[in-house]
Amino acid sequence: MFFLSNLAMAQSSSPTSFGLVNGVYDEQNPIISPDGKVLYITLANHPQNIGGKKDLGDIWFSLLIGSEWTNPIHAGNVLNDTGYNGVAGFSADGNTMFLLSHYDGTNAKANTQGIAYSRKISSGWSSPENILIPYFLNRSPVLCGYVSSDGSIFVFSADSYNTKGAEDIYVSFHKGAGQWTEPINLGSSINTELQELSPSLSADQTILYFSSNGRAGYGSYDVYYSQRLDDTWTNWSMPVSQGANVNSEGRELYYRPYPQQSFALFTSTLNSDGYGDVRMAKVKKEIQDSLILKVLKNAPDTVVKLVEIKRDKPLTKDEKVVRVFGKVVNIKTNAPVPARLSFESDTLNISNTDVNGSYSILIPSVNEYIIKVEAPDFVGSLERLDIRTFEMKQLEMNFKLQQIEIGATVNLKNVLFQQSTAILLAESSDELNMVADFMKTNPKVEIELAGHTDNRGLHAHNVKLSRERVEKIREYLISKGIESRRISGQGYGGIKPIAENDAEETRKLNRRVEFTIVKD
Repeated sequence: MFFLSNLAMAQSSSPTSFGLVNGVYDEQNPIISPDGKVLYITLANHPQNIGGKKDLGDIWFSLLIGSEWTNPIHAGNVLNDTGYNGVAGFSADGNTMFLLSHYDGTNAKANTQGIAYSRKISSGWSSPENILIPYFLNRSPVLCGYVSSDGSIFVFSADSYNTKGAEDIYVSFHKGAGQWTEPINLGSSINTELQELSPSLSADQTILYFSSNGRAGYGSYDVYYSQRLDDTWTNWSMPVSQGANVNSEGRELYYRPYPQQSFALFTSTLNSDGYGDVRMAKVKKEIQDSLILKVLKNAPDTVVKLVEIKRDKPLTKDEKVVRVFGKVVNIKTNAPVPARLSFESDTLNISNTDVNGSYSILIPSVNEYIIKVEAPDFVGSLERLDIRTFEMKQLEMNFKLQQIEIGATVNLKNVLFQQSTAILLAESSDELNMVADFMKTNPKVEIELAGHTDNRGLHAHNVKLSRERVEKIREYLISKGIESRRISGQGYGGIKPIAENDAEETRKLNRRVEFTIVKD
């Protein structure tokens, strides 16, 4: 056995073969172990399954020998029972396997629903232990989903309490001490009136991959991807098809990317025996890592929509231009705001909105941009936009600005520090310079800085750290010519959260630096 690696891929005259894996049965849910040595699949209706030919799926595995995977081997009665069984993911070290079912220890179908985990032991895998998720319900006979490598996030498709269609995609979070949150429906941006199935996540947990038959596509089920735009997990960019590289007139499901190995696995019924076969799509790592715009994650005041180009061939250099358009409005009243937008990259592109707050600008789609939105009597906004490698013709970005008035609070979303320190990261200077320019343009304005942390750790340490960060920002603004009397500040530690501290996804919202206008 050898590790699956770029070297192994390069030594083969053809892509890694799944010829021995794909047989006359339905191959589902392919997933490779973290060490690259073992491919796990779910086989449906196989006579050697625990429940025989009526069994909806048992876990089987295949070993990598050279550049080819071996015939599948049944994973035994520890990981399988008469219900549907599948692998949902692994811990990063490969010593924990997450499983798509509950177990009663008798190989009979469990009466309860959810997921389980098994530990690697000398003889193989330990007896699965069930994970209880409150208010978990799946009316579908099959559960498909993905558990992140840190064991903190479970995304899954189910016919549940508030399902919009046949199956919707949900998420549940591990709160610690064996506690999980009630599932959250990902919302109408992802879920349609038909079926959304087989979700998985990128390594940084910001990109969702899933299959759907509720959108106009190539065939019955196509694979799509979408980026999470904030930490609510209900705000997503418009799903984009994976295109002809993956999708066909067949049924494509169970897409899982492996960017380090430059490929993704999925199943397809195209040119198969009528059931799903395991397939591989080659992807470039730099593209795989940035499939969707890296727009500000915690910015509900910025709305982004993508429009995909329907093409199978790569864009030429001359075609790599995108029209960015949208509106600028008052965050309180939603009234249009005439504003000036600058897209700063190697070249500076500037666009002014009309009386309705609308703008449109053509920019090369091969750059990373800093976008500044400024308007008289409003606090400016700074966003970052990375559209390198994107093949699109239109991008809609809508902005909401805060009016200059006493009590107005602005979150400095792009001011970042080294972890657990008051050392500013270099990319913070863009937004801090914009704050300094704002104060120079409005010489009567005085602000109060506020530093906040989450509630982990000692309160005294959190207060000290937040004060030090506030002081560091104050010193920076003074160094840019702002009078010290115009800037006050306070560190609050974790006593003023704006979100729950139970999960990392929401704790991120609490770690912030803001300023409030105290005099205008």
